[in-house]
Amino acid sequence: MPARAWALLLVLCGTIFLEGIDVAMLAVAVPSIRSDLDLSTSTAAWVMSAYVLGYAGFTLLGGRAADLLGRRRMFLGWLTVFLLFSGLGGFATEGWMLITARFVTGVAAAFMTPAALSIITTSYAEGPQRNQALLVFAGTAAGGFSLGLVIGGLLTQIGWRWVFFAPVLLAAAILLAALRLIPREARPERVTGGFDLAGALTAAGAMLLLAFGIVRLEHGLDGWRLTALVAAAGAALVGVFVAVERRAGSPLVRLGLLRKASTVRADLGALLFVGSFFGFQFVATLYLQELRGWSSLETALALMVMGVDAILAPTLTPRLVARFGNGRVILGGFVLAVVSYALFLPVGPDWSYAAMFPTLLLTGLAFSLAYGPLTIAATDGIEEEEQGLASGLLTTATQFGSAVGISLVTAVFGIAGGGLGGFRAALLVPVAMVALGALVTATGLRSAGAVREAPEVPEVPEVPEGATKVTVS
Repeated sequence: MPARAWALLLVLCGTIFLEGIDVAMLAVAVPSIRSDLDLSTSTAAWVMSAYVLGYAGFTLLGGRAADLLGRRRMFLGWLTVFLLFSGLGGFATEGWMLITARFVTGVAAAFMTPAALSIITTSYAEGPQRNQALLVFAGTAAGGFSLGLVIGGLLTQIGWRWVFFAPVLLAAAILLAALRLIPREARPERVTGGFDLAGALTAAGAMLLLAFGIVRLEHGLDGWRLTALVAAAGAALVGVFVAVERRAGSPLVRLGLLRKASTVRADLGALLFVGSFFGFQFVATLYLQELRGWSSLETALALMVMGVDAILAPTLTPRLVARFGNGRVILGGFVLAVVSYALFLPVGPDWSYAAMFPTLLLTGLAFSLAYGPLTIAATDGIEEEEQGLASGLLTTATQFGSAVGISLVTAVFGIAGGGLGGFRAALLVPVAMVALGALVTATGLRSAGAVREAPEVPEVPEVPEGATKVTVS
């Protein structure tokens, strides 16, 4: 692949790396932030939840905005917002300042991440070339999260504010490179009938309410009436959104896309798989730090082996997809994840790292097999003008998945009474999620255009000025 084509891909992958490293670093730093600013438990929890709400609430709108308003424009503009508010978070002196900064940062991620993914899916020709690019993208996402755990532990030792300042430096570097490398695209055609403002407002409202309801699951049975009321309001607003879209001249979301079975299965599979992964990671972190007394840095180093997917996703997975097809590779990842999490169910109070290692390694391997191919399946066969929407749907699914996974394991842990019994009970959640995901993906998710030979590294010509697609001649 020519240097310029690789550079373009690396810049776009830098966005998902930035998002992953940002979330992971903050997860490690929250205890120090809480202690330094004297935050209450609920305020500290909202420092994490605010980002999820902003991200999950606006991702669908962000993906469609990339299609309608321009992918390059959305990418560059919201990357700038991400940079600014991440920096502002580092200067926070009150809890509300951090919560506000994290919410806006989540909104920025909701717009820039689908834009980056849709630039990839519209810049690389559908088939082996795009698959290769998407698998590199998936591996970079995993690498950002895994590396973020370690970097977050190190930076927290220096001072938690560096957890906010470090992403600013990385975002600035990505922004400068993106200005030069992302080609200018043709001005999007004027939307006939105007912008679907009613659809945008109802979609954002529904997603925010549903995300808030999911986050509240971590309270278990406490305040269940409010949780149920919020969830019901979100579901009702989804109904309003569907009614609005059916009548809109230029709908925000073409409902026909939601009837594409392979896309729906891929998005649902991604929700369940990512949810199980984050749920397991959360339980494992609590087990190591609260029950075993390990430091944040020791925990991060222990979990780092799960980052093997950053190496395998762009190297091994493309060959497996080419030989066996997307569907079989995805199913293999789900089955491997079931085995991996099940191996951790009998966790004891004094387990050695050697006893934990098989689960951690297999979890990383399962992620490398499932996540990238799910990304391919979710955007495969979608028209170019709807790639942003397809990317937004996938990102929405993964964000809701992470919220569901973490909230459910927290709720089950509390209901089970905490302690070792609570950890074992909570571990049933990721097992159940990936088992259900295996059933969903096994019902018909198929590979498009699988071949019998391992793909060669695609040859991509230089991106000329003004071009909007990287293609193979």
